[in-house]
Order: sequence, then C-alpha cells, then structure tokens
Amino acid sequence: MREGADLILVLGGDGTINEVVNGMIGSEAHLGVLPGGTANVLASELGLGSSLERAIDRLARCTPKQISIGRLCQPDKPARHFLMMAGAGFDAQVVCDLNPCLKAKTGKLAYWVAGFSQIVKRVGQLETRINGDTYRSGFTLAARVRNYGGDLELARGASLLNDEFETVMFEGSNPLRYAFYMMAVAVKQVQKMPGVRTVRSTRVELAGDAPIHIDGEYVGRSPATIEIVPDALTILVPESYG
Repeated sequence: MREGADLILVLGGDGTINEVVNGMIGSEAHLGVLPGGTANVLASELGLGSSLERAIDRLARCTPKQISIGRLCQPDKPARHFLMMAGAGFDAQVVCDLNPCLKAKTGKLAYWVAGFSQIVKRVGQLETRINGDTYRSGFTLAARVRNYGGDLELARGASLLNDEFETVMFEGSNPLRYAFYMMAVAVKQVQKMPGVRTVRSTRVELAGDAPIHIDGEYVGRSPATIEIVPDALTILVPESYG
C-alpha cells in the first residue's frame, strides 16, 4: 500500500482478513476477498462461495463499494477495526475456549465442541447500552453481516452497505437456554424467540466483565465501546449483494 497498490487481494479466513483491514484504514486501495481458512464468513456473505476458482471468476465481475466498518475501543488498548461483527459474552467465551490444535485438525467442528462445552456452565451477564436504553444479556452481537459462522444467519437484516449495526441480544444465564437459541438460529427462527432483542444503531456500549471477539478473534474483555466508522474502506462486491 505504501508503494501505491490499488488492489489488495486476501486469501484466508476471517482473522486474516481482519488483520489486513486494520492495515488498510486510511488507504485508498480496494479490498478483494478470496475464500480460505477455517471459515470465511465474508466470502459467504458476499456470495463468492467456498470454491477458490469460482470465487476468482466472480471477483473479476465485482464492483468497488465504499462501506462503513466497525471500531472497538477498550480502555488502555489501541482501537481495533472490524468488518463483520463484534460479539460479547457467550459466543466470545466459545472463541476464547477454542482448542487451536482441534481447530487445525477439524475446522468448524472445533467451534461446536467449544460451544457444547459451555452448556454445563452458567452464562455470565453483561449490560449493553444502545440509543439511551440498557439491556441485560448473556450474549450480545453487533453485526454488519447476516452470515454467522459461515453457514448460519443471525442478524438477518444486517448488511455491509448499511451505515449501522444490527445488534442482537440474548437474555438469560441458563446454559440450556442458549442451546435452544442456537437451534433456532439453525432454522432461521431465532429473532422470533422470547428473550431475543434486535436493535439498530451506530454505537453500542458494553459494560461489566465479559469476553469479546471481533470477526472471530478474541480481543479481551469489556467494558468497551463499539462504533461505526463511516466510509472507511472500499471493497469489491457483486452487483447482486444488498
């Protein structure tokens, strides 16, 4: 980028993409994404698929779009940017407890193993403040994409082309309740369940002491503030994406 590159192609998973995005802030270079890694939520979100050859063909027909991205601010830490999501509570604990060796051997299965290991533990609680209101939850997800985990949908109204987060919050401390939540995610009915709230905003404040991840990478614990950074990145997207 310092040498004047106008296009950065990333072949990797969501964590790799996140590292590249943080290096591109302030650059005029365009970002192109190719599927790789354990999961590639962004490639799935954009409809590029999991086949590298097919994604290359589709990417050649994409157009540049300037989009907003998320920024996570934590006390005494440098701000971190993210493209897709910031999660706090239950799913961040799953990321924190993930076995890296199992992930390398089994891919997505390692996330399910870490997730089911939470079912025997009480779910810690945090406070989420949005638009002047305070919500208590065990899992808060500030999303910029519909896709969750590569093949599920959680924030069904989110889009990279919107200048806001769709924040989904899950109430309760009983771990079995989260098993039912995840089953509802699998059949695309989770936002109809009691105890699930969805709010749109450009800023989310997390209070209390809960683990946090951005784009699937553990980054520490709350308190933290999540905010929209308008028109921060240009990315190649299919004409059909909306």
